[in-house]
Amino acid sequence: MLGLTQKFAAAVLLLLTLVACGQSEEAVAPALTRPVKTFIVEGGGGNTLRTFPGRVDASQRAELSFRVPGRLQEILVKEGDVVTEGQVLARLDASDYQLVYEDRKATFDNSKSNFERGKELIARGNISRMDYDRMEANFRTASAALSQAEKDVEYTVLKSPFSGRIAQRKVENLEEVAAKQTVFSLQNTKQLDVIIEVPESVVRMVRRMGDVDRSIESDGKANVTGAYAEFEGHSGEKFPLKPKEIATKANDQTQTFRATFTMDSPATFTVLPGMTTTVLLDLSQLIAAESDLIKRVPVRAVQSDSALQSSVWILDPDSMTVASRAVVIGRMSGDQVEVTEGLVGGEEIVAVGAPYLAEGMKVSRMALTEQAVPRADDPL
Repeated sequence: MLGLTQKFAAAVLLLLTLVACGQSEEAVAPALTRPVKTFIVEGGGGNTLRTFPGRVDASQRAELSFRVPGRLQEILVKEGDVVTEGQVLARLDASDYQLVYEDRKATFDNSKSNFERGKELIARGNISRMDYDRMEANFRTASAALSQAEKDVEYTVLKSPFSGRIAQRKVENLEEVAAKQTVFSLQNTKQLDVIIEVPESVVRMVRRMGDVDRSIESDGKANVTGAYAEFEGHSGEKFPLKPKEIATKANDQTQTFRATFTMDSPATFTVLPGMTTTVLLDLSQLIAAESDLIKRVPVRAVQSDSALQSSVWILDPDSMTVASRAVVIGRMSGDQVEVTEGLVGGEEIVAVGAPYLAEGMKVSRMALTEQAVPRADDPL
């Protein structure tokens, strides 16, 4: 039954190849460098170290504002200052709010006194229940008004909600500011986010990094993910990264997936949000742990001849030439097909442009947004 399934799948691939090429076995002349898209086969050895350009961002950020309007009386920090949780950053002129507080405090004291006296009078039957209820309502209303006035006075002082660095100051001293108008941008730089864009061939392994319990020793530090960041001028230092979140939808323009990692801020030099970094993904342990799994490759990567023999084009990254390798295929699922024999994992194979290749042809990796199209000298 499996043999029939393999033959059927091979026949389908042959039909796809004939449609793409216009003929079954006619070779393509390796005259020019052919642009292709490639795919890294999961499992086994091969090129297991991948590098990607990354961008640093703050792991925690906040736009700070006063909860009441007023005139800025004092700004106590400047851009770039490191602040601690609870530190006072700025103050409004609180004189108007203080007057309101004092007025409401007097009203509260008077209503409280009347209410306490009302308790004695109603106990002796000297006042009606209606009069007593009115005294109680006045007291509770005055109490709520006083509480709000106290809060308004407190709101004239702006404090840091967490430890971090002042990234931006957006107002000037003595300026009139509205409630909820941004005064400072605060960023937590003790932990940083590192953002990269990864292709489909890598995103599945990156997603598994957060699920697999393994460690890699590097300079005496354990990295359970095999992901590191390097910074210009500090190439000898690797900083472990931990997966934070991975997009489930590809970017419409680049067809890549956004992967976000977190890292501790380096102790020996300053890294700020907006800086760039190089991210290294060591996929060797992920690949080794799954080397016994069936390999899955894009359907378009597999070619079939008239004898229903399936093959893929293997890219040699040193010479940038391709060589054909026979494979045994299994079941097809969507745009992928199982390869049960012929691939050990880690190979870089041609995923788009395979019908136009010949043995030993030089190729170049295409940008993700390019498409493989026939050349004028390709056979029809």
